[in-house]
This record gives sequence, structure tokens and C-alpha cells, in this order.
Amino acid sequence: MSPFAPRAERRFGARAIHLSAALLLALAGCAAPPASDPAASPVAAAPAQTATSAPPPAAAQPAPAAPAAPPPTLPFDQAVLAAADSLLARAPAPAAGTRGLVIDPLIDGVTGAQSVATQAMGARLAQLIKDKHPAFDVQPFRASTVQQGPLLLIGTLTGVNGERKTEGLRQAYRVCLALADLKTGKLVAKGLAFATPEGVDPTPLPFFRDNPAWLDDAATTGYVRTCQGTKAGDPINPAYIDRVITAATVAEAIDAYGAGKFADALKLYETAAQSPGGDQLRVHSGLYLTNLKLRRMGPARQAFGEIVDRGLDARLLGLKFLFRPGTAAMWVDPAAGPLPYPMWLTEIARRASKRSTCLELAGHTSPTGAEPLNERLSLLRAESVRKSIEVISPAMRKRMDAKGFGSAQTLVGNGRDDLSDALDRRVELRVKDCG
Repeated sequence: MSPFAPRAERRFGARAIHLSAALLLALAGCAAPPASDPAASPVAAAPAQTATSAPPPAAAQPAPAAPAAPPPTLPFDQAVLAAADSLLARAPAPAAGTRGLVIDPLIDGVTGAQSVATQAMGARLAQLIKDKHPAFDVQPFRASTVQQGPLLLIGTLTGVNGERKTEGLRQAYRVCLALADLKTGKLVAKGLAFATPEGVDPTPLPFFRDNPAWLDDAATTGYVRTCQGTKAGDPINPAYIDRVITAATVAEAIDAYGAGKFADALKLYETAAQSPGGDQLRVHSGLYLTNLKLRRMGPARQAFGEIVDRGLDARLLGLKFLFRPGTAAMWVDPAAGPLPYPMWLTEIARRASKRSTCLELAGHTSPTGAEPLNERLSLLRAESVRKSIEVISPAMRKRMDAKGFGSAQTLVGNGRDDLSDALDRRVELRVKDCG
């Protein structure tokens, strides 16, 4: 049983603390190609008037174009199909024969995680293309197929509030799809729809469920920026296209991990680590998780230390902890056995103490429960992590402080208080200058 198994927390709950970032708030929109305003008809010049003639009537001004109506909110399955139909209707058909098309696994547009819902979307899209669009040959997302320069389908599923913004309590999902041509390096089509939350299962897949850390990673950010806020004709984001071949190996490793084939997954993560673009969070996290599953504690510690160093370099790091319900005491699930929290804290303390910077720990909670209590609980849990680091490295005592933000800065915001919104119950570890 995973240490991150879903657990209801309707009041305070067994909330996972996650040191995270407010990272992808700039990636809020999935812009469909803007509609062109109709050109105003030129008004012919009036003939010259005599002194006795009446002045000509004022030329009629064209009415301003009405803004395009936003897409309606549809049931989830219908929204996926609507976005897909819009995307594929704009996709250029091959001049002859068929064109290879690869689906890079869809992700959450804020957290970058793959979930049961995004996996189902990918399977639905693949079947739709096979059934109704025979001009495209759906191929697996593997390094060998990506190297052939196929069309690449990517997409995000993002929770939004009533104003369709990624803040506050999320009430719907934005489905954003993009089709990129690896031969030209440009987007060729976009699709957009909005879905009701019913029928959406945001439970993360095993690798993302077990992943201990999160930070702003160029590979994931490049994916999101390629899909969101773009239009047909725009270039593929460089951070994404530079890593896409390695991303195919990572995707294969994630599948192997989900199937419990940890030795196979480890070999794939090791291959990705040696590849161009392999220095990314998913690779370091994969090396940590697979070594941990295989009880190779030395390599697991080394991989985790590299995650810590990456976060400190980026001035932001996130780690998941479990706490007893309604308290700031770290909790161990008896069914899961001892968790490696001491090793996590030791690596954080050891590596942070070697630097001249200071740390701020910012606690957060999900939006359930009374907000004054959420604010207090978020502060207590941030303080708990701070004190644990101080015990290991007393030199850090004067270089850390803690703050609580309650539920004011949710990243997922679905209010489920389970594994799907663990990032809302987090502590952000922020690197700052001392003094």
C-alpha cells in the first residue's frame, strides 16, 4: 500500500505536506486561435459639395465585432470529443498515404502529473483517431517513433473556477489539445473545451502518487507552454522539443513503474539520465523511487540528494509528508511500513547547511475546514518541518523561518481532501538571501 493512499480530511484530515511552488500560474490559458475581426468596409469619398448643398450624412461606422462566445461546459466525455473534433478538423491531411501521429501522455496543466483522467483521455483520443481519421497512423510514444518526425499530440486537463481561472475552488476542467509537427517545429492545430467535474478521476498514476518531490522543471513547463496560450503556426516551445526524445524514454519508464516492473523501470531511468535532456525532475525522482523499491538504499539516497540540490539551485523545493489528522505530528501508515522521512530530512539539512542561503517554509492547506484553523494548521506543520531540520543541523536554526497561508494559494483546488489534491496540503521551501 502506498504511503500516499487517499485519506479523507474533511475537517483537518491526514493531510500530506508538500513543499512546492506556485509555479505554473503564468500558464493559465489554453488559447484557441483568435477569431479575426471582420475588416471595416472602406467608405467612398463624398463628391465635392457646393455652397448651397446640404451637408452629406455622416458615414455609418461598422459595428464592432462581438466577442466570440466562450465554449460551453460539457460532460467530461463530450468535452474531450469536442476538443478532439476541433483539433482534428484543423489538422492538415497528408498529401498521400498516411502520416504518423504520436500521443505524448496528457498531463495536469498546473501540477504536470498524469492521472486516471488524463490516461483515459489519451486512450479515448487514440481510439477516435483510429476509428474516424484513417489518414493518421497512431504510433506508440517511443524514442524510435519520435525520431521519425511524426505529428505529436499533447494536451492538458486543468481545473478552473467559475471564472475559468486556475485559482480558488475549481468547479470545472479545461481540456486543451495541441497538434505539433516535429518536421516543421510548429503547431498545426488546437482544440479547446470545458468539462464538468463529474466523471473526472484526478487520482494520480503510481509514479506521480509516489513521487516525493516537485519543482519547476523545464521539461514539464515546456510541454505546458506548448499546449497552453498558443495558436496554430506558433513554434513548439524549445524546452519541450529539446527533451522530447528523452521524454519518450521517461514515459516508458513511468509505465513500467506503474506495472510494478521496478528493475525494468530503473534501467529506463538510467538510460534517460545519460541522454541529452535527461537532467530533469522525473528522471531523478524515478531513480530514487525505483532504487527505493528495490531496497538499494545507497543509490536511493544519492538520487534523493540530487533532487534536493536541484530544488536549492532553483530556490524552490517540494517534499511530501504525512501527518496525523488535525495535528502537526508526522505519521506512518502501519500498512506501508517505515517511511524514509529521516533520510529526506537529513539530506535537506546536510545539503542546505553547506550553502550560504536561508530558507522560508510556507505552509498551505486544502480549502476544506474553517479558514482560521487552516491558517493555524498550515503554520504548525511548516514549523514541524523546520524543527525537524534544526534537530539534524543546529546551524540552520537561525537561517529558517516558517509561515502559514491556509488555503489562500491552492494549486489543485478540487476540495476532495484525498491523494488528488495533496499539493494543496503542502509546505513550500523557499530559498532566500540571508540578512
